[in-house]
Amino acid sequence: MKTIRHVALLVFDGIQVLDVTGPAAVFAAANDAFGKPFYQVHILSAQGGLVTSNSAIVLDTAPLASLAPEAADTVLIVGGDSIGLKAVAQDETVRDWLVQASAGARRYGSVCTGALVLAAFGLVRGKRVTTHWEATSILSRSHPELQVDANALYVEDGRVWTSAGVTTGIDMCLALVARDLGDAVANAIAKRLVLYARRPGYQTQFSPVLAAQAKVESSFSTLLDWMVAHIGERLDVTCLAERAAMSPRNFHRRFTEAVGETPARFVETLRLDHARHLLATAASLKEIAAKIGFANQVQFSKAFVRRFGVSPGLFREMHHSASPGQE
Repeated sequence: MKTIRHVALLVFDGIQVLDVTGPAAVFAAANDAFGKPFYQVHILSAQGGLVTSNSAIVLDTAPLASLAPEAADTVLIVGGDSIGLKAVAQDETVRDWLVQASAGARRYGSVCTGALVLAAFGLVRGKRVTTHWEATSILSRSHPELQVDANALYVEDGRVWTSAGVTTGIDMCLALVARDLGDAVANAIAKRLVLYARRPGYQTQFSPVLAAQAKVESSFSTLLDWMVAHIGERLDVTCLAERAAMSPRNFHRRFTEAVGETPARFVETLRLDHARHLLATAASLKEIAAKIGFANQVQFSKAFVRRFGVSPGLFREMHHSASPGQE
């Protein structure tokens, strides 16, 4: 195992500062949690010096030339405002360094709208990627050769790692650390950073409840919160209509119009979304089915396969069996 892994965070004027400080904090905390230095973080810009973020916070950076491209183990370009992104995508110094570094790096990618720069440099052709939800349509239109996942928090496609907006860079970097040093170290970092939970990449940028609450009136918003708190209980139309003080027929019509799904479909969406989180725990499929309100494990498995195309057991194996790299 190499003694030090060099992590390069590429920045420019107009950056989103959390795209930089979030990942940097994760890698720094990893050294403490691991008990000895494992990562060395480099905050790099084309020429070095002071770089101003879009929130007026100024960062002191080193020039790209201070780190040989072939020395970089992990390379991430961060996101920022449209002016900064356009400028950096036209910067030949950044292009040359990033192309060389990505050729030999163990992994490379982007945080937030940094994916637009990777695409402009031709570094993610044919790859599945993600970016901030506001930029997914732009990325898809300008680079139709890409598979843009508009929902994922972060995506891994071979050596390429891309994350959605802002705080998801923390989630992605925790996954990178977990791959290198194991879940125990990543969990210790999450605890130190006072994160509510480590979010997996397959989690959507917006939870079903958050997406629905953006559409509905206040009375339904309160009901949605109640549904989440009582996910394992009876949540049929009669029960929900009573909570909303409506007739079942009127409730079904108004809820469907507001949310875009029937009450039954939305309840299943909530339950299966929660199931994906529970599959990261040691709970059995029978226990998970009971916790989220399915009558039995068979009913739960059928619904999960219908929605996601794989069984709960296979989903657990695919997403939660990764072990630290042995290099």
